[in-house]
Order: sequence, then C-alpha cells, then structure tokens
Amino acid sequence: MTTGDMVVRTIWAIGLIVLASSMLVRYRGHFASLIRDLLVWAALGIFFLGAYAYRDALRPVYERVQAEIQPGYVIDSKPGIAEVARRRDGHFVLRMKANGVDLPFLFDTGASLVTLRAEDARKLGIDMKSLRFTETVSTANGVARAALTRLDSLSVGSISQRRVEAMVAREGALNENLLGQNFLDGLAGYGVENGRLALRGR
Repeated sequence: MTTGDMVVRTIWAIGLIVLASSMLVRYRGHFASLIRDLLVWAALGIFFLGAYAYRDALRPVYERVQAEIQPGYVIDSKPGIAEVARRRDGHFVLRMKANGVDLPFLFDTGASLVTLRAEDARKLGIDMKSLRFTETVSTANGVARAALTRLDSLSVGSISQRRVEAMVAREGALNENLLGQNFLDGLAGYGVENGRLALRGR
C-alpha cells in the first residue's frame, strides 16, 4: 500500500467516523428511525450503483424517454439507423448537424431540396450578401424566393452526407428548416411505424 493510498483510506475512515457520530447524536433515542433511514440510503445506493453498472444496457431506455419528452431527439437504435418520435402537431422534426452546427429540420418530402431559414444560414457562416435569390420555394406562407448554396456536411445520428445541395430562404419566409428530398434520396430508405420515423443510411 502506497502512502497516497493510506492517506485516502484515512480520510475515508475519518469521514465515516464523523458521519456515524453525527447520526448517533441525531437519532439518540430513535433507533427505529435510524434503521429505517439507513435502509433507505442503502437501497438508493444499490439502485444508483446498479444503474451505473448497467448504464450501457439502460441507454436505449433513456433514449426512448428522451425522444418522447424532447421533440427532435434522435435515437441511434442500430448502426446506420436514426429514429425520431412524432411531434405533437403530427410532424417529424430531427435534430441534425449542418456543417457541424446543431439545427432542427422538419421532415418534408414535398421539398425538393434541403432548405434553410436565413437566420440559421448565418449560424453556418453563409454570406447572405453573396447569395442570389433567384429560385422559388413553396412554404406555409406561400411562394418565396430562395438562393442556392451547398452544405459541406449534413448528418443525423450516425448517418452523414457530404456536399449537400441546399437553398436558403429569404428572411422570415420559413418558420423551420426543411429536410428535403435530395437528402432523403441519398438514404437506403425511410419509413414510419408506431409513430416513429426511421431513416436508414446506405
């Protein structure tokens, strides 16, 4: 045993003695309460130790709960498969990374190209002044002008695509970024089952 180990064990021993002494003073004359509280703390300790020991096995449970309470939370259920729960309004929104930046995208098979809000395009460092808004895009607010650009990368879970063609809508034209058909065409497939959207990478 090294000197360092002895010091650590001594500190632990002193701490336990101080804790035991304080508990004896607090519970003097209340032995039943002392036993009850010790059992509660022991049960909690065993629970958290078990949760830590089986953290990898419990991860799918944690992800399922997160998907239900956090819209857009993506579950990597299997390698190359990303799942997301349906939002309360019936749509699917996925938390993705565009050029390494976290952004939400609305799953939209009606959009031909991935389309960004102007506000989010700025987060990616896209120079709005250099864009030419010569394209048209259909939005919930009607037809709007958009500009062509290209994303170095766009990924969701373990699925990633490089050099993705995209459009940037004019300021205020979009409420949400759109995950368009050009990204979806690059997948092995996608489908909806039991209120969950599953994307399958190639």
